[in-house]
Amino acid sequence: MTAVIDAKLAELGLSLPEAAAPVAAYVPAVEAGGMLHLSGQLPFKDGELMTGRLGEDRDLTFGQEAAQRCGLMVVTQIKKALGGDLSRVERIVKLGVFVNSAAGFTDQPKVANGASELMQALFGDAGRHARSAVGVPVLPLGAAVEIDAVVQIRS
Repeated sequence: MTAVIDAKLAELGLSLPEAAAPVAAYVPAVEAGGMLHLSGQLPFKDGELMTGRLGEDRDLTFGQEAAQRCGLMVVTQIKKALGGDLSRVERIVKLGVFVNSAAGFTDQPKVANGASELMQALFGDAGRHARSAVGVPVLPLGAAVEIDAVVQIRS
């Protein structure tokens, strides 16, 4: 499965980043009861945090790319938590997408599609998930998007 994911990433012209270390008092992932709960992941491009507020100084395209980058970090953290074995992923159950949004910005679901479409491209039907897409006035470190996840895993 890991080789399949790597091949799909290559087809998309993407690669997994290095796993980001926590920026506060938490762990990136907790496995409990056959589920892997991922802490919120931020978007990094070329090692730099993607910052800004959608509808103010960032547009929808930027937001979708930021969501995709968060999705890549989610996959990286899954891989790390599972000791590199992505074949243990049974299903991406849910993504929680938080979008740093100006008051009038209402395209949070379109921003979230950047991550949702990535999960489906990488995991097929197992990547189809429930989701929330919420606009917030600010995110840690000024990030444009933050995404957490719940993943069903095989033992």
